Amino acid sequence: MLLSEFEKIFMEEAQKINIELDKNQIEKFYKYMELLIEWNEKINLTAITNRKDILVKHFIDSLTIQRYLGNAVNIIDVGTGAGFPGIPIKIINPNLKVVLVDSLNKRINFLQEVIKKLNLDNIEVIHARAEDLGQNKKYRETFDIVTSRAVANMSVLSEYLLPLAKVSGKCICMKGSDVEEELENSKYAINLLGGKIEKVDKFELSNERIGRNIIIVKKLKNTPNSYPRKAGTPAKKPLIKK
Repeated sequence: MLLSEFEKIFMEEAQKINIELDKNQIEKFYKYMELLIEWNEKINLTAITNRKDILVKHFIDSLTIQRYLGNAVNIIDVGTGAGFPGIPIKIINPNLKVVLVDSLNKRINFLQEVIKKLNLDNIEVIHARAEDLGQNKKYRETFDIVTSRAVANMSVLSEYLLPLAKVSGKCICMKGSDVEEELENSKYAINLLGGKIEKVDKFELSNERIGRNIIIVKKLKNTPNSYPRKAGTPAKKPLIKK
């Protein structure tokens, strides 16, 4: 796919979610796509390898959370994988401080290469488990926005994300199409950790009929010091009311 074709499709898709991009940003996304494809041959970063699909299912999908950022100064992307949604959000918000977190070192190496090649600044990459970071005083309860895309069910995800959000901050959870039961089962954990479900935005991505849900959790009070529990525990023993 030539840059000219990429630009045409990207502009059309971005317009559908009310996002405007300049040529410099489009070029960054194009370079990002090529790096993703190149690295994916060496390490497993994504099952999506078609360029049009990368554009829609990774880039545009990541940008659907833009409307919820408000006046945020900093954002942390937990379990970022190949950089979604954190890097696309950074590209269109150059003044936003972004932190990317992942537990696999090979992904960290890829992210650092992307940041270097795209000349992104004020962006930090951390090799860590979410549970460990949530107990680190440097990061605990310091973020306006904590986000995650397709990482865990909401009961587990709440314990990863809410300890990192400042009081009055938000967790933006990017999910697939079926979330009703998951949401119901997560209410106990969200309340215990100091949050409340503020909104569930259900929509379809592009013309692809891909069901999506964005769940906004508002942080109302400090998370108890005992959470998050040690690495691995939230996934093994989710906070579900007995």
